[in-house]
Amino acid sequence: MAPNDSAETNGEATGTVVGRRKAARYIVPFAVAGVAAATIGLVPALADSGDPELPDITAQELIEKIAASDEEQLSGTVKVSTDLGIPSLGGLAGSFAPDGGSGESSAAPEAKLTELASGTHTLRVAVDGPDKQRLSILGEGSEYSLVHNGDDIWGYDSASDEVYHAQSDGNGPAGGKAGERKAAEGVPATPKELAEEALAAADDTTSVTVDGTAQVAGRDAYKLVIKPKQSGSTIGSVTVAVDASTGVPLKFTLAPSSGGKAAVDAGFTKVDFAKPDASSFSFTPPKGAKVTEADELEADAEKKGAADKVRKDLGALEDFQGLNVIGEGWNAVAEIEVPGGAGLPAQGSGDVPAQAQQFLDALGDKVTGDFGSGTVFKTRLVNALLTDDGKVYVGAVTKDALVKAADTAK
Repeated sequence: MAPNDSAETNGEATGTVVGRRKAARYIVPFAVAGVAAATIGLVPALADSGDPELPDITAQELIEKIAASDEEQLSGTVKVSTDLGIPSLGGLAGSFAPDGGSGESSAAPEAKLTELASGTHTLRVAVDGPDKQRLSILGEGSEYSLVHNGDDIWGYDSASDEVYHAQSDGNGPAGGKAGERKAAEGVPATPKELAEEALAAADDTTSVTVDGTAQVAGRDAYKLVIKPKQSGSTIGSVTVAVDASTGVPLKFTLAPSSGGKAAVDAGFTKVDFAKPDASSFSFTPPKGAKVTEADELEADAEKKGAADKVRKDLGALEDFQGLNVIGEGWNAVAEIEVPGGAGLPAQGSGDVPAQAQQFLDALGDKVTGDFGSGTVFKTRLVNALLTDDGKVYVGAVTKDALVKAADTAK
């Protein structure tokens, strides 16, 4: 069994594996929690079984093993459990979108991947190098598949019998080694990406240790544990089960400091590193299915003026004052000045749809301090304070820590 060897996350400990990203350091938890909340869908969860005897390894050696992993083929069944402490999104996402989300295809990746931010989901994945990936989300009596094959990206929702088609930009939305690339733009493909996001944002406020072994999906693995040294963070620990043979992370578990079930528990239930069958990446729209081209959606948005609204919103960012980082490491809080100094719309003002307002109210707590007053929006991991005068304080810290940060900045 591996000992509790540790490596402090200074520049030498992480080496070239995770690169030093100073700009991301203030947001250590976002690199973990934010990625998890939005894109957890391509990784899975499974209870460990067994406690295999493996040669001793240090934390530094295990980190290097992850970086050196060069598996380019992978297939398996995966399971994802996410409990971020937020209400189920359901059909709410459209309430925040221009025109209520009209004109979208139910087979578009964005429409499906958002659903993976809560609950438990079972998926099948297959990867064969940089040009071929497939992700299938299994539902009750239905299935959603996202297929990347060469220049083509296909999404198919069997429940609505709708198909989404887009052309790859040449780099592919999901190219690269198994456990390393993304199956949709901006979406981590496996526990490896989640692990590297966590390690990349770590600094000397973090401890990284090897804490024994486990067996995941029938394979022997080391357990790499990442923990904040500071108190006050909403993140208790991140545990990554790393395949002892290939160096591919098989499981990713994020535990909140408040205790209880994991906020994110993602690991393979079955995995095979053999080359997947070529048929896994072939797709032909079913007869009678509605096919929507990505270009058509963009054209519709232009006609409805949605694109103009987006451009205007982006133009407003010219007044953006940037951000100020208060504190460091896991307790760092980002202070952001909202363009125009606008706080939350007053309740009943009509500026926010009623359903969306209910969602916001369910998350928010009114707070006061030397800074004035505002509302804290909370999850089990990331909390944000929006002051009435239009400033935002956000971090993976407690409500009290946010108020203290706002008072400090006053």
